[in-house]
Amino acid sequence: MKKLRTAIIGCGKVGTTHVQAYRNLPNSDFSAVCDISQQNAEKFARDYDVPAYNDVAHMIRENSIDVVSICTPHPLHAELTVQAAEAGASVICEKPLAASLADCDRAIQACDQANVQLGVISQRRYYWPVVRMMKAIQDGKIGKPVIGTMEVMGWRSPEYYLMDSWRGKWKEEGGGVMVNQTPHQFDLLQWMMGDIDELFGYWDNFNHPSVEIEDTALAVIRFKSGAIGQIFVSNSQKPGLWGRVHVHGSNGASVGVQVEGGSSFVSGVTTAAAVEPPYNDIWTVPGEEALQPVWKKEDAEKASQYDTMNYFHQLQIADFLEDVSLKRSPVIDGREGRKTVELFTAIYRSQRDRMPIKFPLEPEESDDFDGRLSYQPYSKR
Repeated sequence: MKKLRTAIIGCGKVGTTHVQAYRNLPNSDFSAVCDISQQNAEKFARDYDVPAYNDVAHMIRENSIDVVSICTPHPLHAELTVQAAEAGASVICEKPLAASLADCDRAIQACDQANVQLGVISQRRYYWPVVRMMKAIQDGKIGKPVIGTMEVMGWRSPEYYLMDSWRGKWKEEGGGVMVNQTPHQFDLLQWMMGDIDELFGYWDNFNHPSVEIEDTALAVIRFKSGAIGQIFVSNSQKPGLWGRVHVHGSNGASVGVQVEGGSSFVSGVTTAAAVEPPYNDIWTVPGEEALQPVWKKEDAEKASQYDTMNYFHQLQIADFLEDVSLKRSPVIDGREGRKTVELFTAIYRSQRDRMPIKFPLEPEESDDFDGRLSYQPYSKR
């Protein structure tokens, strides 16, 4: 399989993770970097001995780039995806695909029209306990999934929001805990439970008065299968406690994963040594109950052998490069990534409209950013 020429757009913290993957993978020829700041691009370029650009199309065409990673703040994802697609490159975009459904649809349409691939980073699907959990569901070990719960109780300090100028602002970040910290867990819940029929939700900002965005959200869900679900996500617990996804089946058995212990890591900042390995925290499949501690030990031992901060990103990026080479659709493609944006958009709209939101959702032509701008948070009343 021939090497693909690869590049990144966005020379920030998570950009480093993508660069390391591209430099490690045998079918990648890492070739260029691009950033809105020429200074940032040139610093990255010096570190990795590649040319620097601040124009996406110029970079792609001058270097015959096949695949780009988009590693910028969320509201910029769609426009950069469009530019990359029109220049002929396939795109793997950091989560979430965009901050709005309109931007998701722009990105998907551009890649369809250009006949290039679009993938969205959801590397937690590759975690060993997540793979084990999903296989048990698919194999019918819990019967039919009837209840799905997702709980993320983390913390973000005032210093976190000072790391970069875009953090904590609606227009620059797109949202708070739902848009930045928990898209991965949203993705896991909807992946395991299936399509959503309707949702009712609330959000607020309880103890982060220096930022505009939400730090907490809660929702109840009815899935199209008839199953029900619950979401609770928050950055208001100091210290951070955990991030968990649990699925309970019609035969009474339950499976679950703790994907984070403490707060979610910060790409490019948190070290692998500081991250608690994910593990199956609930497992009551008949005949397999005693395997839970065995798996936890095995997964921890494997995690100690890898730089887990980068390892699972690399697995997904490797799959994406193979998808591009074989001209096949990625499993986590743009339409799959849109589902996460649809989910958090429904929570914003539900709070604004004080009613359940039916799925599927279409983009709105309004100036309140799906209810984000029209609501006065608790901390600012």
